[in-house]
Amino acid sequence: MAAKDFSKMESQRWWVSSHQVLFIICCIMVQAPCLRCKIVVNCTNPNTIALLAALENVMKLYSIRPVMNLSTPTNISMYFTLYGILGVEEKAQLLNTYIWLVKEWENEFFSWDPVQCGSANISLPREMFWSPDVVINEFMDENRSPTIPYVYIKHTGKVRDANPVRVVSSCNLDIYTFPFDVQNCTFTFNSYIHRVSDIRIILGKKVEDILKRSISVLSTEGEWELMDIKSRRFNLSAPDQGESNPYDELYFYIVLRRRATLYVVNLLIPSFFLITVDLFSFLLPPQNADRSSFKMSLIFGYSVFLLIVNDLLPVTGSTIPLINVFFAICLALMVASLLETILITNLLVGSSNFRPVPGWVRVLVLRFMGTLVWLPQKSREDKIILNPVARGTLSDPPGIYNYTDFHSVSRSLSCDPALAELRNLSNELQSIRLHVAQHVDGNQISQDWMQVGYILDRLLFGIYCIFITFSFIVILSVWSNYLK
Repeated sequence: MAAKDFSKMESQRWWVSSHQVLFIICCIMVQAPCLRCKIVVNCTNPNTIALLAALENVMKLYSIRPVMNLSTPTNISMYFTLYGILGVEEKAQLLNTYIWLVKEWENEFFSWDPVQCGSANISLPREMFWSPDVVINEFMDENRSPTIPYVYIKHTGKVRDANPVRVVSSCNLDIYTFPFDVQNCTFTFNSYIHRVSDIRIILGKKVEDILKRSISVLSTEGEWELMDIKSRRFNLSAPDQGESNPYDELYFYIVLRRRATLYVVNLLIPSFFLITVDLFSFLLPPQNADRSSFKMSLIFGYSVFLLIVNDLLPVTGSTIPLINVFFAICLALMVASLLETILITNLLVGSSNFRPVPGWVRVLVLRFMGTLVWLPQKSREDKIILNPVARGTLSDPPGIYNYTDFHSVSRSLSCDPALAELRNLSNELQSIRLHVAQHVDGNQISQDWMQVGYILDRLLFGIYCIFITFSFIVILSVWSNYLK
């Protein structure tokens, strides 16, 4: 009897097990179109220990992508919060930031009933679960942020991986308008080996919410301020598979603006003060030695100023900042004004020993440049140097005419003492006139060279005024674009 009961029980058990297998096969066939069906784990008790025991078999599958069918892509939802802007290295073209990175994805190997297991969420060690190999392409250094050893798991099978990241990323920095520059740096998130058929990266939050959250928690109030965050997706073609199976990429554009107050106060304003003082030094008399010594002191002071503020200027080999060009022109103008002062002092002091002004200098400087700077050439005082009434010339010796004329006149006038006295007086006046003419000619040459010096001085003064005005207009235009 016992043997019959035992055989009957075995046949019933085989019938149940065979029907279970058929039921499971039917379920799989019915659910074959549903590629994202999840395995439901059962808990013996509504507590954490029972939930952990139920997930033990799932933890053994951490080495494979958590999908029931490998043709099903895993959607990685990503977003971050920019917590700190640590600095920018212009020479190395690097951006140093600190972000809170959040990644979420679905694990199809588990789900549970929160009532049966007593909890809807649980945090477990990171190494027990599969995680995507999503990296930042622009990463240029190792991550030195603290390591978070856990991931957060929800009862629906969603895994949330949140950790801080210290990002040292490459960025194409444009510092031409320094210190009124705005930089646009890129964070490119993509999988290192998985293509779009395996992993798809999607934006987890709206960009507006990411920007608002980042501005609210941004802890650094240093040189840079966060202006905007933009995002877009892009599929990068794989070299070996072309357009059929590209890599999925998610771009974030970080727009930063430099705070220019420090540089305006420490660089631009002192430089404008020094160049303005050098401008007003043109009001000093050029023949005075104090003017050249004053300009030398300004050049020395400006050189010391550039050495002091050298650490504040950006160092890069790609482009030359506009402010460096401004400083170089200011120094060049100061040196040019000193050389021009030395030249003018030499013209004003030693011009009496110079030769007459050449014709091209008279045309170019005295006429053209003199009219340009409102210093026309002075009229020559030819009224003093009149042509002699007598037939003698300026080259004759003083008081001597042609010998034949003189002898005939002497004989005709020898009989009249009054006329002879007048003749002697005329000779003395002629000698005096010739000496005065020679002196006036020397003074005229000196005055011409002095006029050349005054014109050059006025011309450099005008160049100074034009440069300062142009620099002020350029700074205002760059400032207006900076504030937009």
